[in-house]
Amino acid sequence: MKSQSYADVLRKSASNSALICEKAQYPKIFVLTIIPQIMKKTGAQLTVFALEQVGVTHTFGIPGVHNTEIYDELNKSKKIEPVLVTHEGGGAFMADAMSRTSSSIGCMMIVPAAGLTHAMSGIGEAYLDGIPMLVISGGIRSDTGRAYQLHDIDQHKILDGITKQSWKVEKHRDIVPTIYRAYERAVSDEPGPVFVEIPVNLQLFSGEIDELPQYSSTVQIPKPNGASIDEAIKLLKKSKRPGLFVGWGAVDCGESLIKLAEKLNAPVATSLQGLSSFPGNHPLHTGMGIGEYAVPASEKAFEHCDCLLAIGVRFGEIPTGSFGMKVPENLIHVDINPDVFNKNYPAKVTIHGDASEVINQLLLKFDDEQNRKERGDEVREIIRKEKDNYFREWKEEVNGDRVNPALFFRELRNQLSDDAIVVADDGNHTFLTAELFEVRKPRHFICPTDFNCMGYCVPATIGAKLGNPKKQVVGIAGDGAFLMTGLELLTATSLKQGVVIFVFNDGELSQISQGQEIPYNRKVCTQLGQLDIEGIAQATGAGYHRIEDDRDSQIIIDQALRAASEGVPVIVDVNIDYSKRTRFTKGIVKTNLGRFPLREKVRFIGRAVKRKITG
Repeated sequence: MKSQSYADVLRKSASNSALICEKAQYPKIFVLTIIPQIMKKTGAQLTVFALEQVGVTHTFGIPGVHNTEIYDELNKSKKIEPVLVTHEGGGAFMADAMSRTSSSIGCMMIVPAAGLTHAMSGIGEAYLDGIPMLVISGGIRSDTGRAYQLHDIDQHKILDGITKQSWKVEKHRDIVPTIYRAYERAVSDEPGPVFVEIPVNLQLFSGEIDELPQYSSTVQIPKPNGASIDEAIKLLKKSKRPGLFVGWGAVDCGESLIKLAEKLNAPVATSLQGLSSFPGNHPLHTGMGIGEYAVPASEKAFEHCDCLLAIGVRFGEIPTGSFGMKVPENLIHVDINPDVFNKNYPAKVTIHGDASEVINQLLLKFDDEQNRKERGDEVREIIRKEKDNYFREWKEEVNGDRVNPALFFRELRNQLSDDAIVVADDGNHTFLTAELFEVRKPRHFICPTDFNCMGYCVPATIGAKLGNPKKQVVGIAGDGAFLMTGLELLTATSLKQGVVIFVFNDGELSQISQGQEIPYNRKVCTQLGQLDIEGIAQATGAGYHRIEDDRDSQIIIDQALRAASEGVPVIVDVNIDYSKRTRFTKGIVKTNLGRFPLREKVRFIGRAVKRKITG
C-alpha cells in the first residue's frame, strides 16, 4: 500500500478509532486494521461526567468509604458543587427543594445502607408528591466474592415502594447511559425519584468504555386525545357556574392558566401543594380546597359549581379535606398520570396529557360568551368580600399577648418581594400559611404534602436558596418540626446562605394537640420540652431574633431579612398565638367525626362531654 493511501486512511479515521499496522508475509506490503479505540475511565469520572451532562448543579450528602472517589471527582468539577449536610434526611429535603424551585434536578450523593435509610424520608416525600430526584449511591464491592461486607444490604428491595425505578451498575461502560436513563425516568410522565447504585470498585478503578456520549433528551410529552378535549369543551359551554381546581401538575402553566380562568370567568381553588399554581393576588383566586374545610372565599365561590375542571391534582386526602370535598357530577379531570383518574371521585371526562398542552388546546377551542362576564364580576366580588371578612375575623378574634398569625403573615407579605420563595413544614403553621399568606409566583411556595413529613422546612429552605441565590427565601416551621432538622442551619452558615426561618413557638405539636383536644379533652405526647431556640442559633452560627407580640413584627422581620441579604442565616422565634383554629382543622375534624358509625360517634361525643365536665 502506498504511503499516500495510508495517510488518507489516517485522516479519515474517527477520533475514537485506532490503527494497527501489521507486517504481512510479503516485503513492503502492510495490512491496515481499524479497531475502536478503547478509552479507560474510572467509574467516579464517568459518574461526574454524566451528572454534568444532565444539568446537575449541586449534590447533597455525606462522603463515606463507598463514595469518596466520586467526591474527589466532584471537587474537580466546574459545574457541580457538592454540599455536605448534617444528615442525609436533610440532604434529601434539600434535593427535593432544588427540583421544586429551580431548573436543576435535585441530586443526592450518599453511602449505602445508613445513608440510604436516613435519606428515605426525603425520597418518600418526593415520590408521593411527584418530584424528580436523582439518588446516586455507592455500593459494596462486586469483585471480591465476599459476603457480609460493610453496608451490605439489598438497597433495591428497600426502595421498591418509594422510587420510580432503581439500577445497579455492573460495568464501567454502563455508568453513563444508566444515569441518563435514570434522569429521563425521573423527569418523564409524573416525575419522581430514581436510584442508581455504583459499586465502589467501579468508582475506584479504571475500566474500558467505548465512548463518552453527550446527553440528548428523548423525553416525550403525551398528546391529549382530541375527542376528550371536545367533550370537555361541551361540558364547559353548557355550564353556568364552572370552577377550576388546580394542583402542582399545573404549576408551570403560567399565563395560559390565567387566560383560561378569565375566559371561563371561573373561581380557581388549589391543592396545598399547588398553592403557587395560580397567583394569590388574582381576583379569581379563592384559596386551598373547596367546601367547609376551605376558607370562606372558596366555599362561597364554589357553592353552586356545576362543572369542575381539575388540572394536575389527584384528589388526595389533604386537598379534599379528608375527602370531604363535594364534587359536581360534571367533573373534567386532567393529569399526566392516567392512574389517578376515578380513584376518589368519578370523572365525566378524563384527559391524559401535559397540563400546559391541554390548557392551550382548550383555549384554542373555547369561545368567549357574553353572559360569562356578568357572572365573573359577581364571583370576583364574592371572593374579594370573603377574603376581607376572613382577615378581619382573624384580626378581631385573636387579641392576646402573643403574635396574631393573620397580622404576622400580612406583614411578612408586605416586606417580601413578589418572587420570594416561602417554604413551610408540616403542622398547624402549614394551614395557617395556606389560608393567610398570599403566594404570587409559580414554584414560590413549597411544602411536604402527601408523604407529609415533619422536618422538611429548614433543609428545603437551604436547598431552595442554593437553587435561587438572588431571591429571598424564608421558611415557616413549627417548633416540633424545627427540632427535627434545625441543626441543618450549620450547612447554611458554612455556605453563607442567607435564609430566614420563622419558628412558630407554642411548646406543643399543635396540629395534633388541637385534634386531640376536641374528642379527648387531653393532650397526650404532644407537649414539647423546654426549647432554647437562641441556643440553637448560637450553636449553628445563625442570627437570632424574637417576635414577642404584634408590635415587634414589622421591625424584627425587617432586621431578619436585612441580615439574610448579607448571607447570614437567621432564626426568628415567633411567640405565636394558636388559640384560633384554621378552617382546615375544624373542617377535617367535623368530616371525620361525621363518618363514624352512630354507636362510636355517641361514645366519642359522650366521652368528650364527660371529660369537659370532670376535667
